[in-house]
Amino acid sequence: MASSKAHHDSESGSIEENPDGTITFFPRGLNIVWGNDQRYWKIPGPGNDRNNPAELIQVSWLEVTGSYDLKDKKKCTVQFDLSLKSDAFGWNGCQVYLMAKIGRKGKYKWTKVSLKDQTGSQGFTVSSNVLDPDSSSSNSDDKKLYFGLYEVWTGKWKGGLQIHKAIIKPVQ
Repeated sequence: MASSKAHHDSESGSIEENPDGTITFFPRGLNIVWGNDQRYWKIPGPGNDRNNPAELIQVSWLEVTGSYDLKDKKKCTVQFDLSLKSDAFGWNGCQVYLMAKIGRKGKYKWTKVSLKDQTGSQGFTVSSNVLDPDSSSSNSDDKKLYFGLYEVWTGKWKGGLQIHKAIIKPVQ
């Protein structure tokens, strides 16, 4: 049965700060548009998302986002660890964008990737360009990182994508 609220909101218990400075967002730590509707997504239950991915059943609007206050952190990258099931569909001819910015008024940096050749059990990573809070075009006090994985432009139905986690990695 579908939830009365269609979108899955980030749960702080599924965001982990690691000793090496990386921040890991497990599936329940991400905002997933249509994520609470079982016709579109299979989201792992609470406490089960460290080993189980969020699975896209079918959507025409892919929007998976997260945010994190970088505070005293310096340069970083964002990556999504993904896989496509063998029966994935709808990825031919559409590009997926990983977009990230620092500060609400910051300018997005984006990376475009094609998923059409990624099917199979082997996972893959999509990474952003380096983001530097000190050179951000936004207010210097606003160090919040906003990031997301998007395919909202083609209107094509797609499915079979698995999102294992998103990671913010510090860069020296």
